[in-house]
Formats: sequence, C-alpha cells, structure tokens
Amino acid sequence: MTPKRSILITGGAGFIGSHVVRHWVNTYPDCLVINLDLLTYAGNLQNLRDIADKPNYKFIKGDICDRELLHEIFRKYNPGGVIHLAAESHVDRSISGPMAFAQTNIIGTLQLLETAREFWTKGGKNRFYHISTDEVYGSLGPEGLFTEESRYEPNSPYSASKASSDHFVRAYGETYDLPYVISNCSNNYGPNQFPEKLIPLFIQNCIDGKPLPVYGDGNYTRDWLYVIDHAKAIDLVYHKGGNKETYNIGGFNEWKNIDLVRLLCDIMDRKLQQPSGKAASLITHVKDRPGHDKRYAIDASKIHRELGWEPSVDFQHGLEATIDWYLANPQWLKDITSGTYREEI
Repeated sequence: MTPKRSILITGGAGFIGSHVVRHWVNTYPDCLVINLDLLTYAGNLQNLRDIADKPNYKFIKGDICDRELLHEIFRKYNPGGVIHLAAESHVDRSISGPMAFAQTNIIGTLQLLETAREFWTKGGKNRFYHISTDEVYGSLGPEGLFTEESRYEPNSPYSASKASSDHFVRAYGETYDLPYVISNCSNNYGPNQFPEKLIPLFIQNCIDGKPLPVYGDGNYTRDWLYVIDHAKAIDLVYHKGGNKETYNIGGFNEWKNIDLVRLLCDIMDRKLQQPSGKAASLITHVKDRPGHDKRYAIDASKIHRELGWEPSVDFQHGLEATIDWYLANPQWLKDITSGTYREEI
C-alpha cells in the first residue's frame, strides 16, 4: 500500500519512541512514518530492525534543533502531525549537565513549534502532540494524585526543561492557534529500555552479579506503566483527544523503589535458577541524589473517562515479560554495554 499521509515522530529510536514508531508503522500502513532521531547514546536503531524495511517507514538522522533540516522534512514529506518524543530524559544526567537538557528539551521543542507554525495552514487538520512527564508536577506527599490541573513544581533540571516545553506548546496554541495536545506520563518500563534506568539496569546487574544501587532508604514511590500500553494511549490521544487538552497517562500502579527491587530480585532468582535471596544480596543503599522527589502518582481517570483507555498489562506480568525479553536478547545488552550498537550511526 502506498502511504497517503505522513506523520513526523521525533526521538523514534529511543525507548518509548521506538514502540510508538513500531505501533504506527504496523497499525497504519497508509501513513508514512518519519522517524527523526539524532541517535545520541539512548537512540538505538537495533530497536527498529523488525520494521526498518517497511514501505511506510523512513528514518532520518538529525537534530530537532536544526531548523533547516526541519524545513526540508516539512517541504518534502508534508507531515500532517508531529508526535514529539525527542528529549534528554535522565534526571541524573540533568543534574551533572543541565545545559544539554535546556538545548534539546526547550530549544528543540521551540524549533519544531516554529516549523509547524510556518508550514501548517491555520485552521487545518494538523496536530502537534507533545509527550511530557509527571515529573513536571514535583513531589507528592503520602496521599493524593497528580491531575491535569495540578500545579507545576519541577524539582530537577530535567523536569524544569520539560515543564518549560509544556508551557511553550500551550503558548503556541493560544498565541498562534496551533492545534496541540499534551500528555504527561508516569514511569515507563518494558523491552528496549536503555540500561541506565532502574529496571533494565538492575536486570543487567543481576545477570552480571553487580551491586544494585538503591538511592537513600529506597522508599521513593513511582507509578509504573508498561511501554506498549503507553504507545496505545498515545495513539488514542493523537486521534481522539480534544484540541488543546492535556491527558495524564498512568498505570494505577504505585511501587516503592525498594519493594520493586525486591520483587525484581525474586523473579531474577527464579529465572536464573539460582538460590532464593541471591539477587537481593546485591542490594546496596547509596547516597541520595539532590532534589529527589519522594512520590509520583498519576490520576488517569480523564483519559479513561473521555477516551476509554486503561492499562492492559498488570505490573507482575509486565515485569516478567520485560525480564524475559532482556534474558532472550543478551546480544542487545552486550552491544549496549560495549557500545557497538553505535557503530550503526
């Protein structure tokens, strides 16, 4: 089938982005999916090998801060929509190097917004979909949930940069009538996640017999969502979400870090056929990081009420499936660890 329309997905070689790209390519054969990714350390084309030769998929290596490249893409492919996932996203890296986060997450978003504003006809059926994070809301106490009306109180350079980009998207909607939608999501997990984040890092360290570094007392609470459920939510929000609306996407699945790690260790012991408690013996409590938010929890009732979405994968099954994927793909992990995955760049 010859694609009749096109969409630009930024950051599509990353963790969440690769699942969104795959979903779009396989679900909408009439749509040309343009994947724009700079292939920084977290971008990995191995994540998309299964769809690389599909006729409705096009990969472009490039920077969202490159206005000339964005103009070229819009002139050549005339994308009817943008799903903007490209971002620096690791909190620890933002603490040690905040300027890169400002450049990509703020300036890069602005370059995309400006390009869309220049090329899209006012009042047309276009859509700019900005993917954001629950971290823009700051930290919760022991009770309550983040809603779409929650006050923005970012506490890390990463979350501050995402909060700023959220505000710019809304400003372009109000000032220039640019059609947009925003979603703020909780922690994602699943296959293909770069092993700097908690779950894949700890899976790898259990395999290698290395320490499992838990910040502080480990009682930080996060809401976890299986990445494929997130990709399906993004599809719904893009196609059916209201113009200039925000949707919180969460898993209704809160876990304290230490409890999650203990569950992961129990599963790893079973999967690796080793004595019970061996993986947990690797747990090491380390100095807390600055500005560490105590608890995040998403109220996803709006997207359920308006669009009928809810997570389909419960955490125990999702975590087991994730562990199974990493155990079945040792070469992927080996290539990440050795850096050979970057030879494709």
